[in-house]
Amino acid sequence: MSNKTAAQKTGDFGERAAESFLVKKGFEIVGRNYHSRYGEIDIIAQNKQYIVFAEVKTRSTAAIDRPGAWVDIRKQKKLMKTAAVYLDSSPTELQPRFDVIEVVYEKNTKVIVSIEHIENAFIQEDGYAAF
Repeated sequence: MSNKTAAQKTGDFGERAAESFLVKKGFEIVGRNYHSRYGEIDIIAQNKQYIVFAEVKTRSTAAIDRPGAWVDIRKQKKLMKTAAVYLDSSPTELQPRFDVIEVVYEKNTKVIVSIEHIENAFIQEDGYAAF
């Protein structure tokens, strides 16, 4: 029996969909739910050019705003700090990039309606994140 909340189950559902989406785009998944003391990165993927730190946001069609709207400046800073911890322990020559993947599903059927991959969703400028 699972002790996960409905929100955690929805998040897992979206992350699995995002993972499959990235693999179809030619990415290799190198990590999932990577934790540091600063936070968590949902998916770490790479291709020949980039190491991507992806935040996955999953919402139903009944949601008022886009899933990516929930990746605020506070969340961006946590992602960047966590990515720095990852890169310290797993150095790479690949260019780091921060992406947001929005997964939208039909509330009643759990059928995925759309997956939107926002590449380079935010960058670090002078110690601050910027869109």
